[in-house]
Amino acid sequence: GVMVPANKILDKAIEEGVDIIGLSGLITPSLDEMVYIAQEMERRKMGIPLIIGGATTSRIHTAVKIDVEYSGSVVHVLDASRSVPVASKLSHSSEEVRDSFQQSIKEEYNQLRIARAKRKQTKELLTLEQARQNSYQPEWKPSSIDAPHNTGIQVLSNQDLGTLTHFIDWTPFFYSWQMRAKFPEILEDKKWGTEAKKLYIDAQKLLKTIVEEKWLKAKAVFGIFPANSDQDDILIYKDESRSEVKIRLCHLRQQSKKAANRPNYCLSDFVAPTHSGLPDYIGAFCVTAGIDIEKGVAHFERENDDYNAIMLKALADRLAEAFAEYLHAYVRKVYWGYDQKELLNNESLIKEEYRGIRPAPGYPACPDHTEKDKLFDLLSVEENIGVRLTESFAMYPAASVSGWYLAHPESKYFGIGMVSKDQAEDYANRKSMSLEEAERWLKPSLNY
Repeated sequence: GVMVPANKILDKAIEEGVDIIGLSGLITPSLDEMVYIAQEMERRKMGIPLIIGGATTSRIHTAVKIDVEYSGSVVHVLDASRSVPVASKLSHSSEEVRDSFQQSIKEEYNQLRIARAKRKQTKELLTLEQARQNSYQPEWKPSSIDAPHNTGIQVLSNQDLGTLTHFIDWTPFFYSWQMRAKFPEILEDKKWGTEAKKLYIDAQKLLKTIVEEKWLKAKAVFGIFPANSDQDDILIYKDESRSEVKIRLCHLRQQSKKAANRPNYCLSDFVAPTHSGLPDYIGAFCVTAGIDIEKGVAHFERENDDYNAIMLKALADRLAEAFAEYLHAYVRKVYWGYDQKELLNNESLIKEEYRGIRPAPGYPACPDHTEKDKLFDLLSVEENIGVRLTESFAMYPAASVSGWYLAHPESKYFGIGMVSKDQAEDYANRKSMSLEEAERWLKPSLNY
């Protein structure tokens, strides 16, 4: 979970005479580190190809931010398996093949930069003040609020894995193996069917072993807290007296110019404002299904069984997401209890046909990963269930999910989109953070 300093990577690469350097970025700050490595490779005149991949990376970021810093070849790949044919072309015995491939990538990225520049010029953003004036404003009245049946924090320290298997969404499992079709239709798909069936059978076999032999432990911590909104922030109070703010959650607001009658959303819009006088609430959670995963992974790696090592990680991820789904249903129906009559099957849960949302820090509606720190403090996550944040705000174990619970009947998921400098400055000020630091974390969302 700790990023290796760039210069150590490059010293080792030069010392060992490597032919290609590959970088994988899991979380936002690694994007900056990749840019720095490209700059250092240029300064050192290394010349060897640089392959970019990982969850937070993209072809457009590679073209706009990394390729421009390095005169050598820079290539973005979707996943590790795609890096093999790319590496083969970059290290081909024929100089003509190598040069042709590298030139085609350079030209492709140049065209991407040109197209992006044109889009940015035509994309009109409102000022932050204009966006706030067009905020979503529901009618706040006592019936808008559902007082929770329980408040405070609860810990589940030994969740039954067998229960969670019924809440698994299998479509993202196949996506993680680069099979992009919906489950269960994928099992009969002309392109993926045969391979998908084999993968699914293997997954079920390993999942059965994981459950029966308790290879993984699943834990959760969650709670409901008194809260109100203050413009784009959500205030979580120390107690029901609401006299002292414990944590201020800072959120961003959409700034794109909308069609008539369409608001510029911010998550705070779904929590009753302080001036309404209504006592509202917000929930928080963190679940993990990755405890003890290292033992299983090490077992497969000793056997040189990379397939099952990857399968185990993929299933742990699915179980963590299933736990988030299962827990959210429990909170809606019992712990918060605002929808006690909900009766939804797993397909309906996957389609999010329930009331309320669980947005996660680092995702489209609240893209700043540093807000995760507040969630972890609020719930004492590490002390309660052993999940910790790395220096770049990734969760460890990786098979973990965290987020907020919002219950307003009209709450919905949305993407913040692009943010202009006036909002970045306002946001940095609200977080008592330098603009430079805020820009580092908001980089993928900045329009400047």
